Amino acid sequence: MRYLVTGATGFIGTHLVRRLLDGGHTVAALVRDPARARLPAPVERLDGDLADGRGLHRAAAWGADRVIHLAGTVRAARPGGYASVNAGGTRRLCRALAALPRPPRLVHCSSLAAAGPSPPGRPRREDDPPAPVSAYGRSKLAGEEALRAVADTVPGTVVRPPIVYGPGDADFLPALLAAVRGGVLPVCGFGPHRCSLIHVDDLCRLLLAAADRGETVGPRTGARGIYHAGDGAGHRWQDLAAAVAAVTGRRPPATVPLPLPVAYAAARCAEAAARVRGRPSVLCRDKVRELARPAWVCGHERAARDLGFTPGTVWPAGLADALPPAPGPIPRAASAHAPVPASGRNRP
Repeated sequence: MRYLVTGATGFIGTHLVRRLLDGGHTVAALVRDPARARLPAPVERLDGDLADGRGLHRAAAWGADRVIHLAGTVRAARPGGYASVNAGGTRRLCRALAALPRPPRLVHCSSLAAAGPSPPGRPRREDDPPAPVSAYGRSKLAGEEALRAVADTVPGTVVRPPIVYGPGDADFLPALLAAVRGGVLPVCGFGPHRCSLIHVDDLCRLLLAAADRGETVGPRTGARGIYHAGDGAGHRWQDLAAAVAAVTGRRPPATVPLPLPVAYAAARCAEAAARVRGRPSVLCRDKVRELARPAWVCGHERAARDLGFTPGTVWPAGLADALPPAPGPIPRAASAHAPVPASGRNRP
């Protein structure tokens, strides 16, 4: 099978590419600079850019049987900055595929942020009306709508992960480890904050199952062809940090609620400093809007029914192998899917 992967050099992409190669598949990666892309030698590097459409038609003509779309913008200097790739880039990719005589199947790795936080007392389901609370979430939802716009031509499926963790995670686990080392876990607002998780290997399995036999989205509004990818559990942040503390032999950090006005003020200061540095801030007001919500919880019931998918690694299994080595420095945040504590998040 021939697979074209966008975002192949990211956290999820590196795991997915390795799995595809181990399975004997032929893989090509869409990359902005093929000469600098760090990918295994068998992977064919295709020059292209989702932000301006450069090279997309040539990449589409490569002859993929399946396209896994992972690439996206996770930080932006301004709220509108997410849209150029998450919405516009997905739209350009979909149109390039739709122009082919026989378009391949496309799996769009979206985000739980596109669906929005979970309702009180239960996980968010695929058939709940989308209600994103951030510019990032709205941009990911717009990417889903771009796929829906070509649904009559391109068979496409959407997978919405919550927080993704595993070996190579440069965001979520390092953020928890930083809180454990510093002894303080800041959370936005008061009351319990809960989230679902998925291990990166499980997400890769689900993406490939969706590419093989997932339902496809229709041209009109509806939940067909959309799969949530969480463990269904509502993990409390302090329990997540306590698990990291137990594995590293440290004391659990103290949970410190930040009043929302304080969190927004800190985000504004971080944004101002980022403008001086010339690069987007990890902490921003868009992130605070997500972090302030009490629950980001989803399950995988539809994926289990349609695809036979069940997570193979349930938190905290695999945590020791996924944590960065101590006492090295905490890596900078790099990729993300859904809200995590103020020091980082995992998005596609």
